[in-house]
Amino acid sequence: MQELSGWQNFLGILTKPDNIPIAGMLLLVLFFTWIGLRQAFKNDRRIEEGKKDQILDEMWR
Repeated sequence: MQELSGWQNFLGILTKPDNIPIAGMLLLVLFFTWIGLRQAFKNDRRIEEGKKDQILDEMWR
């Protein structure tokens, strides 16, 4: 019997039915973290350009 590599073992654990929702939540956390950081960097850029008033306008859209 051949021993599984680390990646194969990880995928075997990840694809078990009990762990699929956890993997989905991990993807959602990464996605929304990316969105939040993207907006934060845009707002920082606006503050540096002196357009601080536009931040609230963008948030309400």
